[in-house]
Amino acid sequence: VFAKDEQIDVIGVTKGQGFEGVTTRWGVTRLPRKTHRGLRKVACIGSWHPARVSTTVPRAGQDGYFHRTEMNKKIYRIGKKGDESSCSTEADLTKKGVTPMGGFVRYGEVNEDWVMVKGAVVGVKKRPLVLRKSLMKHSARKHLETIDLKFIDTSSKLGHGRFQTDEEKAKFLGPLASKQN
Repeated sequence: VFAKDEQIDVIGVTKGQGFEGVTTRWGVTRLPRKTHRGLRKVACIGSWHPARVSTTVPRAGQDGYFHRTEMNKKIYRIGKKGDESSCSTEADLTKKGVTPMGGFVRYGEVNEDWVMVKGAVVGVKKRPLVLRKSLMKHSARKHLETIDLKFIDTSSKLGHGRFQTDEEKAKFLGPLASKQN
């Protein structure tokens, strides 16, 4: 359905933050330290008339868990299920899959077809996303240029990963005492 270097739109639900006050939710300035009845508030929520609070005034409430569409994300690479050399490049000929050592944090191992896109996507791990063809006609150079990745990092994402593959780690560490008889 999709091709390398194509622009796509990513639709999903953002990470939920729960009920938040105005300072966190809208970034309003804190009031001075000596303020009576709290300082993480909006100082004035509107004039006497009109005698109602405008929708443009920051108020406390739900933050996150919102439906968002991120447009124009470039596809860097598409991988097939079971392809053990899907992350090899011209500059790095090491035979390795997309799953980093120890798996992705809070996700695990990638066992299905996968798509690598530029940048971050909305939501938490394991939350489903909708990928669709871009709705725009692209003419900008950054949208049309082809990207050839030089290196894909598969070191551990939990801690300070040093090694790209299990073989590289075993070669560096030598025979382990735990593996001896």
